[in-house]
Amino acid sequence: MEHRSDLDEDVPGTGPAPQERRGFLPIRTNWFDRLFVGIYLFVALELFWMRFLEQSIPLTVCHVLAIALTALIVWRG
Repeated sequence: MEHRSDLDEDVPGTGPAPQERRGFLPIRTNWFDRLFVGIYLFVALELFWMRFLEQSIPLTVCHVLAIALTALIVWRG
């Protein structure tokens, strides 16, 4: 009996796998996971900023940085 690798192509569901999206996060994620991570980091950055940096740098700067970081994580993470 000869081995034919093209037999696997006849079975439905065994076609080529879709390209896995690769981002900079070290885990496999979908958009909702990345959004959750972004919001979590948003809150952590806000709390860190209020504790250590708010006396010298306004909180508005933190809002802009946190939104940019969240957008980056959702888009490229």
